[in-house]
Amino acid sequence: MSVAREPCELSAVDALARLRAGRLTATALMESCLARIAAREPEVHAWAHFDPQAASAQARALDTAGGDGLAHGLPFGVKDVIDTAGQPTAYGSPIYAGHQPAADAACVAMLRRAGALILGKTVTTEFATHRPGPTANPHDAAFTPGGSSSGSAAAVAACMVPLAAGTQTGGSIIRPAAYCGVVGFKPSFGTVARQGVKQVAESLDTIGGFGRNVADAALAIAALAGRPGLAAIEPATPARLLLCRSFDAAQAQPESVAALEEAAQRLGGAGITVLERELPDACRDLGAVHPRIEYYEVARALQHEYRCHGHLLSDTLRGRIEQGLATREATYLADLRNAIRCRHEVAGWIEPGDVVLTFATQGEAPRGLVSTGSAVFNRVWTLLGLPCLALPCARGPNGLPVGIQLVGAFGADARLAAHAAWVERTLAG
Repeated sequence: MSVAREPCELSAVDALARLRAGRLTATALMESCLARIAAREPEVHAWAHFDPQAASAQARALDTAGGDGLAHGLPFGVKDVIDTAGQPTAYGSPIYAGHQPAADAACVAMLRRAGALILGKTVTTEFATHRPGPTANPHDAAFTPGGSSSGSAAAVAACMVPLAAGTQTGGSIIRPAAYCGVVGFKPSFGTVARQGVKQVAESLDTIGGFGRNVADAALAIAALAGRPGLAAIEPATPARLLLCRSFDAAQAQPESVAALEEAAQRLGGAGITVLERELPDACRDLGAVHPRIEYYEVARALQHEYRCHGHLLSDTLRGRIEQGLATREATYLADLRNAIRCRHEVAGWIEPGDVVLTFATQGEAPRGLVSTGSAVFNRVWTLLGLPCLALPCARGPNGLPVGIQLVGAFGADARLAAHAAWVERTLAG
C-alpha cells in the first residue's frame, strides 16, 4: 500500500481518524486539497465551480466550532445536478448557467449535518444524461473519465478531494469509478433522499458516492443518507460468490474478461464458493426495457427545458426526449410491470450472504472525450434497484484502470460493503 505524502492523499477514513485525534485540522486538509486542485485542474477539469476562499473559510469555521459528525472535516465534491445553497448549480446545461438554488438538496444538508465541507461542484454531463463535459481521465487526459458523474470520479482519483457525491440513472457511478480507478458505490434505490436533485428518471435515479477504497465509499453513503451503520464497515467473507457474466457478455473486451476471471479465480482460491449463475430468464429483456423507461421519464422531467429552451439542448438529448414522447403509455406501464416482476424474481435468486461478481464496464476507458462509454453492464442492475459497487483491480492495454462490479441484495447495502471490503483485501493480498 502506498504511503500518503500529503493530507489530500490520505484515505477519507484515515483523514477522519487524524481529525478526531487532533493530528490533522480541517484547514490543513482543505488547503492540501486546494493545492492539488491548483496543480491538476488545468488538465483534468473536474470542477464546475469551486471557491478556494470560501472553502478555506468553511474549514476554519469548522476547526473553531469542533464537532464529531460522521464526516467531520472531510472535503466533499458534489455533482452539479445536486442543489447547493451558496454555490451555483447549472445541471450541466447552459440553460441554467449561474443558477443559484435557494436551499441545499436533502443529501447536501445531511453532509453538512455530518460535518462535511462542500468544497465545490463537480462536472456532470448535460442533465446527467449523455453530452460530456470537459473532464478528462486523470490517468491520461486523452481518455474519457466516464459519465455522467465525470467530475466526481476524476476529482477523487486525482486526490483533489477524498469523497464525492454522484448520481446513477444507467451506469453513471459504476462506469466512471471503474474508468478512473476508484470505488463507486450506488446504494439500493431510494437509500439517499433525492429532494433537491435535478431528476431525469423517477424510477431509476439514485444518489451514490465515490472514495479511494471501499471503506471510504461506504462512509460517503453513510454521510449522504444519514446512516451511521455504513460508516464503520468490517470485512466479511461472503457465503457464496455468484459469477454472473450477464446476457451481454459478448460485449466485454478482453481486459474486462481477464479481470473478472482472475478475480473469480483468486477469490475462489481464498476458500469462497464460486458459482456461475445467470440472472433469471425473465430478466433477459431488461437491457432494452431500461432505456424505454428512462426516455419516457426524461421526456416528462425535462419537458420545460424541451419546450422553452430546446435550442440549448444537445441533439442527442432532444432526440431521446422525442423518443420518450413517442412511446405509448401502455408500453411504458408494461415495462414497469416487467421490471417489478424481475425484482421479485431476483430477490429469490440472491440468497442472504451472496455477492454477485460481474463486469463493471466493457473495458478500460475509451479514447477521446466525445463519449463517456457504454452502460451496457450497468443498466439492468440499476433497473433492478440493487446496490452495486465498482472495485478497481487491474489495468488495460493502455495502462488505464479496469474494475469489477459487485452487486448485493436489495437493502443489504451494509452487507455488500462488508463483502466488498473482504474482496478488496483479498485481491490486494
